[in-house]
Amino acid sequence: MRGSSQSALVTGASSGIGRAVAGRLVDDGIHVLSVDLEPDPDGPGEPFKADLTTRDGNREAVEAALDSFGSLDAVVANAGFQHVSDVAAFDEDRWDALVAILLTSPFLLAKYSWEALKESGRGRFVAIASAHALVASPFKAGYVSAKHGVLGLIKTLALEGAEDRVAAIAVCPAFVRTPLVEKQIAAQAQAHSLPEERVLEEVILAPHAIKRLIEPSEVADAVAMLLGPSGELFTGTAYTMDLGWTAR
Repeated sequence: MRGSSQSALVTGASSGIGRAVAGRLVDDGIHVLSVDLEPDPDGPGEPFKADLTTRDGNREAVEAALDSFGSLDAVVANAGFQHVSDVAAFDEDRWDALVAILLTSPFLLAKYSWEALKESGRGRFVAIASAHALVASPFKAGYVSAKHGVLGLIKTLALEGAEDRVAAIAVCPAFVRTPLVEKQIAAQAQAHSLPEERVLEEVILAPHAIKRLIEPSEVADAVAMLLGPSGELFTGTAYTMDLGWTAR
């Protein structure tokens, strides 16, 4: 997907992976609606404020992209947050919020954008699904459950969109150097009874065969490739970039 006639909607675009993806797509000449609960007016793309835990928020984001660009060729569902807790103490409101932003929002974005993606003739629906769409970790029941659900959604979208050349892909990175990862260090330390300075090595990087964090720009590179012609080859599957995590 290249050139000024192309358009994309990216959620969670004010920081982390979403910001990197929006920036890369803008650099590639794609019109981008950068959706966030707190949009950055100085960030890449056209900022748009939306509460993606609501039906109206998701609908309005898609409508804004269509109003701005006249068409929509790609949706990158990236917005999310993390909550670390054992199951017995897992806050039920946090569970509902995780499912709303990580699973229901991608569904609603697909629903509301589906006709536009079909009309594109080269539509792409990409969900940033995490390695936790493939494996589990303790103390992350809400996140892991929602991400597993996203992979199921992607498979279904791929089958429904095939005739109209709409490809759906789940990007599944291991831990990425983002505010989402940084903010969970204290909770991980408490859950694992570790000092915070030991969490990165002993918890976060422990499942990685290669002991480093992924950079947001590396995920953005993958998304840019998936929005191009060869991205169609990956429809209905997980594009796994997990530094060897799931090889174990």
